[in-house]
Amino acid sequence: MDYRLLGRTGIKVSPLCLGGMMLGWWGDNDYATTEKLVLRAIDAGINLIDTADAYSHGQSEEFIGECLARHGLRDRVVLATKVHHPMGDDPNQAGNGRRWITRAVEDSLRRLRTDWIDLYQLHRPDPAVDIDETLGVLTDLVRAGKVRHIGTSTFPAYQIAEARRVAEQRGRERFATEQPPYSLLARGIEADVLPLCQEYGMGVLVWSPLAGGWLTGRYRVGVELPVSRRAPLVPGRYDMSLPENQRKLELTERFAKLAEEAGLTLIELALAFAIRHPGVTSAIIGPRTMEHLESQLGAADVRLTDDVLDRIDEIVPPGVTVNPADAGYQPPALVDPALRRRPS
Repeated sequence: MDYRLLGRTGIKVSPLCLGGMMLGWWGDNDYATTEKLVLRAIDAGINLIDTADAYSHGQSEEFIGECLARHGLRDRVVLATKVHHPMGDDPNQAGNGRRWITRAVEDSLRRLRTDWIDLYQLHRPDPAVDIDETLGVLTDLVRAGKVRHIGTSTFPAYQIAEARRVAEQRGRERFATEQPPYSLLARGIEADVLPLCQEYGMGVLVWSPLAGGWLTGRYRVGVELPVSRRAPLVPGRYDMSLPENQRKLELTERFAKLAEEAGLTLIELALAFAIRHPGVTSAIIGPRTMEHLESQLGAADVRLTDDVLDRIDEIVPPGVTVNPADAGYQPPALVDPALRRRPS
């Protein structure tokens, strides 16, 4: 497996990253299943594992940490986790403020059974917190040796740029990476986030390269559609009464036929597309079973021809996200009408 530099950190990572979202009770997985998935991924050459404190309410971190400790693999793995989402009923156990991050990182270190986190990421923006406050506490964590590098996830381009400006003006640590959604059906980041990250020399770890299951081959015209485990969390991505999702189904059918013509599975086409972009460092895969993992590993060795890439552009043009719900985050001004209207 070819390894790529993670931005300007000097760290080399695999083009596929093992995601931890389905490791734990969210994915109906016990420790034994998680252990098999982690060991198989590492054996296949994957050296980057990404999780979050919120995944299975900490259980994903616990399972990953136990596996790495039990098999002496911590030094072989670039370990990434995230903070932001609620971790309890207390309203202060969430967000990007100093008070919560200071505690949350200790909890993650304990669950991961490690003394340091290679990449500590903000899971989402937090409009309630000044970015300088967030960068201040993250800088302290880096200088204390608890975190090696810091990153963001699903940040709009303007917020990535603002964070860079603040970091340079205030002498804070700069974000080394961004983790945005990216797939054949969600290409919006090609318009701004990816070019900006390339300009800044940031590593990019893309999530949902299989579009939350849409590009696994299970969503096809004329067959009974599966019920996604993610549907209750993000119903807008799966509600088939929405014209955007009907359009996704039509486009997925075209991608499936293109993959067949190219001698590939739809999974291989989707993952190979994601890691082909020069601004993408690694694509996060989130297998729940060993069958899922095995179906995805081969994509790291697939090289799409320009003809196939041109066909992809014809189906979904560059910079287009078919369903806005797949963008992963909507700025408050797009969600709350009161933020767009002067008082009458």
